[in-house]
Amino acid sequence: MAKARSVTGVGVLTTVVLVLVFGNQAFTEWVDRHQPTNTVWGWFLHTLAWPKWAFGPSDNSSAAMRRLLANDLRALLLVLFVAVILALAAKTVTGGAGAFFLGWMALILASALAAFLTAFILSNPSLLSAFHAAESASAYGLFVGWIVGAAVTTAKSAG
Repeated sequence: MAKARSVTGVGVLTTVVLVLVFGNQAFTEWVDRHQPTNTVWGWFLHTLAWPKWAFGPSDNSSAAMRRLLANDLRALLLVLFVAVILALAAKTVTGGAGAFFLGWMALILASALAAFLTAFILSNPSLLSAFHAAESASAYGLFVGWIVGAAVTTAKSAG
């Protein structure tokens, strides 16, 4: 039981750090202004900045307020879903590659679910736009999830 809690805690903590450090408004604006998407590094930084969150909207329009709410809720749901997935599955994994894939897949699934659900907050929502949001969010999990997977593996082998 203690191993499952430590795995969940480490996975959630890693996700929180990723969201706080790379999803904050200062970092995402810097990436948007200074990193082109046609280089591998620039593309990775844009992917890393996917769970955008901010303290206030860029303007006071209703679309900007909805986008702010959707982005902030998406970042919170990402962390919550990672916690739930890891808490439910951590007991069944013994360690090694299984723990790595558990952490990695938790971020893929959590990001897709968070994006899918929050897509309905935006203006003119549709099921198709929610599917597109989940599709692009799963790329975040696919290319950033290995960090959570490595952290979960470390927690599982240490526990």
